[in-house]
Amino acid sequence: MSKIRAQNTKPEIALRKGMWNMGIRYRIHSKDLPGRPDIFIKKYKLAIFIDGEFWHGFDWDVSKLRLKTRKEFWIDKIETNIKRDQLANENLQKLGYTVFRFWSHDIAKNLGACLYQIQQYIQCIENKGIIS
Repeated sequence: MSKIRAQNTKPEIALRKGMWNMGIRYRIHSKDLPGRPDIFIKKYKLAIFIDGEFWHGFDWDVSKLRLKTRKEFWIDKIETNIKRDQLANENLQKLGYTVFRFWSHDIAKNLGACLYQIQQYIQCIENKGIIS
């Protein structure tokens, strides 16, 4: 498991490049924010996570039935990850952040839709005059 990247994954880099090309500036991997978002924009109070399907439990009720080896270990690990993600979301929301979570397969298949969602959020904030 030590060879599995936690940061700068291909989906994360693809989303960051798309945001940069759209003129959206951001920071990465804040140690000061709960859950350490992959991407965050302090100005808009936006935290973005790119979650791998296996590690973060995509379609977990079905996926956990497919596990072949070390079922107890993996079920405990993934369910702990899911709870940690939920706690990070709650803590970020308490700080006034909006949290976006994208599955890595969504970025791979629909990068434009993910970027559009981010762009729409930013435009909405700017139009409401929430930021200074």
